[in-house]
Amino acid sequence: MKPTSPSVFMALCLFLSIFSIQAMGQSDQVTSPDGKLLLEIRNSPEGYVYSFTANDTKLISESLLGFKTGTGDLIPSPSWRIGKTTRQSINDIWKPLWGKRSSVADNYNELVLDLHAPSGAGPRQFRIIARAYNDGVAFKYEIPATESGKTTVEAEVTTYNFAGDFTAWFYNGENANIGPEKLSASAGKRLPVMTVKAGNDSYMAIHEANLAVGQPLVLGSEKGSTTFSVTSHPQEIYPGYESAWRVILYGNCPGVLVDSHTIELLNPAPDAGVDFSWVEPGVAVWDWRINGATWDGFTYTMSYPSWVRMVDFAAQQGFRYLVLDADWYGPEFSDKSDPVAGDKAKDVQNLIKYAKSKNVGIWLYLNDVGGRKFPLKKTLQQYGDWGAAGVKYGFMNGSPGEKNLRTQKITSLCAQNRLLVDFHDGPVHPYGQMRTWPNAVTREYCHAQLDAHRVFVPRTFTTAVFVNMVAGPLDMNNGMFDLRQGRTTRVDESQPVPSTLASEAARTLIVFSGVTILPDIPEYYRKYPALLSFLSAQKMPWLESKTLAGEIGEYIVMMRQTKDAILVAAATNESDRIIELPLTFLDSRTYAASIVEDGDDAHYLRNRESIKVTTRQVRKNETLRLKLAAGGGACLVFKPMATY
Repeated sequence: MKPTSPSVFMALCLFLSIFSIQAMGQSDQVTSPDGKLLLEIRNSPEGYVYSFTANDTKLISESLLGFKTGTGDLIPSPSWRIGKTTRQSINDIWKPLWGKRSSVADNYNELVLDLHAPSGAGPRQFRIIARAYNDGVAFKYEIPATESGKTTVEAEVTTYNFAGDFTAWFYNGENANIGPEKLSASAGKRLPVMTVKAGNDSYMAIHEANLAVGQPLVLGSEKGSTTFSVTSHPQEIYPGYESAWRVILYGNCPGVLVDSHTIELLNPAPDAGVDFSWVEPGVAVWDWRINGATWDGFTYTMSYPSWVRMVDFAAQQGFRYLVLDADWYGPEFSDKSDPVAGDKAKDVQNLIKYAKSKNVGIWLYLNDVGGRKFPLKKTLQQYGDWGAAGVKYGFMNGSPGEKNLRTQKITSLCAQNRLLVDFHDGPVHPYGQMRTWPNAVTREYCHAQLDAHRVFVPRTFTTAVFVNMVAGPLDMNNGMFDLRQGRTTRVDESQPVPSTLASEAARTLIVFSGVTILPDIPEYYRKYPALLSFLSAQKMPWLESKTLAGEIGEYIVMMRQTKDAILVAAATNESDRIIELPLTFLDSRTYAASIVEDGDDAHYLRNRESIKVTTRQVRKNETLRLKLAAGGGACLVFKPMATY
């Protein structure tokens, strides 16, 4: 073989060097359909990285992508090359059975990068899929099914290297959320949703979508840094593996994050053979908080006579459900409590029949102890055979990953038996499941009001709606009308409620949920007819929803539309405020407006029951001026004059 001349050898080395540099710096990007958001992915000396830019401002600087294996290898490492790039644009419409609106634009641009390893152990192929919507971007990882073998994972190396020391809020279990907190002040474990204020007109939310397997998302950071890392990870990756979507929502105001459907859209549609036409969202009354309440010589208990009174009230007001809570089949934490053969099982069967005659559905509580000690499939089948409407599943045990899989199993079994489901008390977080499983109507992914014996103050609410509610529907149990200054007569939770009547009613509309659960007895609601009318006007499914105004931890104004009316609700934190409400959400007709505001002397600590009711005719070119007391709110119903 003829030896290579020095000049040819040097030229070859130069060519390979240039090729290597070009490959290392290779960049691909995907932009939102409106061109305002940009997700860029490139190879760097540290590995494959991404960055996120909104309105020409970089908000997340170059941040790592991928996994570290049990042997310490990076997948994909800098030596991996892009073998194929695929792009597509989708402009479709999703029409959910129920949700924040009846018609949702499914409009995005997608980039798929197929990467190949030159050599080494473990998978030789890796796929990064990235999408850009007008209100956010998302990416996920896949191992092609053509690969072979499993690879142990030591860590997911995905990071969020924020471009500034922004302000953030974080989910905090069944407690008030963490925040506002400077990114550099965060240290240790943080849970999503992570809502970020990057400027007066720049907001983000970090979460995940379609978590099929593995641990739910956990974030971590070091004090003094503005970089957050994914600290949760799968135990292994394998042929056909798909990660959850890593989602970065974006809006010029926090209401855009609340109104987004991107997390739901990143979940698959229901299987073609599954029928969900029976799913009906609606307002429910509840037996847990009424326990011990007294009125005109009658004491409410969690028993048949009180249940009948609650069903009659629900039927009169057009409320769809009554939720029976713990202990109806025996002590909920006892492994001897049979969830289909308890002391009150016959009463419950009779109640279901009676309620059905009144067009009211009955939900049944099931504790995880009973769900595991007794055959779960048989229990849920029995509830379906009885004609129950739904299951409230409480206190699930297990690791986060185990709870996620059990949540999926229970949701599927409930769907098979035409049962709605609400996961309560420390559930796995929502990640858009309601698209795949429309019967998964709500869960307690928040500090629920009057729960866990911890005070629920106004700023807890005005923060949670911009953090927790971004992830999906919430079971927050707002709407208490017994707001006495001292202790109440309730058995489980007798603390006073630091709120106002107008705020309590407003919160029921503001919180997005497939079942809005009201906690008080009929008599307290009937005591305030204008507010009861507001509750009864909440006829789901919503045709449209929009956050009209608000700021995290400060206040929120929400509009939701039914086939008969347009409803607006406002709630504030511990500060009183004036809300200027342009009526641009109305059409050209004249509307009759029923307005309930805090009374002039109202206050969430000193005078909670004071309200002011007015009615007037309005048109879309007008602006209403609403006065919210400290910790207060406002409730408005607009009906076209032709149908008023």
